[in-house]
Formats: sequence, C-alpha cells, structure tokens
Amino acid sequence: MFRKFVMAAALVPLAIGMAACSNDSDSKSTPTSAPAAATSAPAMASGPFGAACAGVPKDGAGSFDGMAKDPVATAASNNPALSTLVAAVKAAGLVDTLNGAKGITVFAPTNDAFAKIPKADLDAVLANKETLTKILTYHVVGQTVTPSQLGTAGPFKTLQGGTVAASGSGADYMVGGTAKVVCGNVQTANATVYIIDTVLMPM
Repeated sequence: MFRKFVMAAALVPLAIGMAACSNDSDSKSTPTSAPAAATSAPAMASGPFGAACAGVPKDGAGSFDGMAKDPVATAASNNPALSTLVAAVKAAGLVDTLNGAKGITVFAPTNDAFAKIPKADLDAVLANKETLTKILTYHVVGQTVTPSQLGTAGPFKTLQGGTVAASGSGADYMVGGTAKVVCGNVQTANATVYIIDTVLMPM
C-alpha cells in the first residue's frame, strides 16, 4: 500500500510538468499563427491599371520602368500603341513643351482612338497646326492627378484653357464623358499618363 502511494505521489509532479509543457507549447503556438494571418491580407493596388496595360512591353524603353525614366513625349515615342499621338505632338511642335513641363497629367489617346476619326478629318487636323495644338493641349492638365483624384476632384483645367471632367473609381474611369481609361497611372519622368480609347475634343 505504501509503495503504491509513493508511486502515485511520484506521478503527480510528472503529470503537472507534462501539462505545463503542453500549456507552454500552446501559448507559444498562438502568437506564431497571428502574424501569418496578418501577412496574408491583400495589399492595396498600386501602379498602372487597366486591360491595355498587358500590351506594354515587359522591358526596354517602352516598358513601365523604361517610361518612368524619360519625359512624357519621349516616353510615349517608345510605346507602339501611341505612335499616332507622337506624330501629332511632333507636327504641333509640342515635344519640348511637354518634355519640359513639371508634374503634369496627360490623357494619351491610342492609335485606335485616332482611327475612330474619319481619315479625311484626321488628315485635315494634322495639317492645321493651330487646331491640332488646341486638341492636344486639351489632353494635358497642368498638375499631377492621381487615380483617386481623377474620379473625385475634377473638373481639371487643361493647358488649352478649357476644363475636362472625369468619373469613376478603382480601375474603371471615364474622361470627358466619352473616353475610357484603358491603361492608367503610368508614370514618366515628369507626368502621370492615362491612356484613353477616344480623342477628346475641346468645347
């Protein structure tokens, strides 16, 4: 009987010790699982957005990284989808004006946007420097416009002198009521660029 009592007494601290180890291990496992859950939260979207962004070259001068190193007119010349716009900017003599500006926002129509204009009308505009300059400078805002401001802070004054309004949120924006942003928040050395699918016409 005495022997059984001694053995039972000896097992008590052992059981307590094992329970303590189990509690220690549980308490240590709890904090390690919390950071894992925190780091799994999705990050806020940033950088360029829009379906047409997939067509931008992955590397080289025409990539997003490459465009960020050049002023806006030069950066646009490295993007094949903006070749008509670049030709128009050159015809209007606006390359130095755009490249020398600071902190501007450019709504850049794609080649397909210019293709919506009947060829005879487009040729006439390209041949008329005064009209062309008015149209192109209507696509330029003299301040940085972030995506969140684009949908809430307008209308924005353009270099042409008129104003352009925009609406939308997230990755879905319209400019001037007619142009959809197909690749937005593209950074160049001196501008924020929103590539659009329709040419804007000043009122």
